[in-house]
Amino acid sequence: MSFLNILWDFDGTLFDTYPIYTNSFKQILGNIPEKVIYQQLKISYTHAVNYFQLTEEQTKRIKEIENEVTPEDIRPFPDVEKVLQFANLNVIMTHNTRKEVENILTHYQWGYYFKEIVTIDNGFPRKPHPASYEYLHQKYDLDLIIGDRELDILAGKNLNIKTCLFQNNQAGADYYLSHYKDFFQLMQYIK
Repeated sequence: MSFLNILWDFDGTLFDTYPIYTNSFKQILGNIPEKVIYQQLKISYTHAVNYFQLTEEQTKRIKEIENEVTPEDIRPFPDVEKVLQFANLNVIMTHNTRKEVENILTHYQWGYYFKEIVTIDNGFPRKPHPASYEYLHQKYDLDLIIGDRELDILAGKNLNIKTCLFQNNQAGADYYLSHYKDFFQLMQYIK
């Protein structure tokens, strides 16, 4: 039995959404290599918009392209469900809208895995501001934060919560995972 309370990022952590975002940018940017787009998106969506100096019209068109994506187009990472099942409690903190997140979770019938979902709709400042993390930590006594970008773990580090970067080896996390099948090897070090 697990006593692990986990805070999850959504995009790039639970679900492999970056190929979809990369494709939407690629349709607008044309000859920019996908690898370059992906690298900028992995820093943050806002960073990528600024990096590529997208106009308001281009940004609007990207959102329209992304709105055409259906939940079945978005796939969970292999073996992540095993970690969700193992955890004592799971919560999500994401900059997505509640509707976007719930549509995908409903499609995969994963809603019951999450005790609470904090989205941009809750009104907390954007990551890496710690307010949403503080709220969730006070409520659920979190043991681990899993995200795919540095901004996903910074607040956790400041709150002395163990952090794990997924498919990202940037310095600063307590743990690193390339694949969720390796999560259970980490368990001997957590808590």
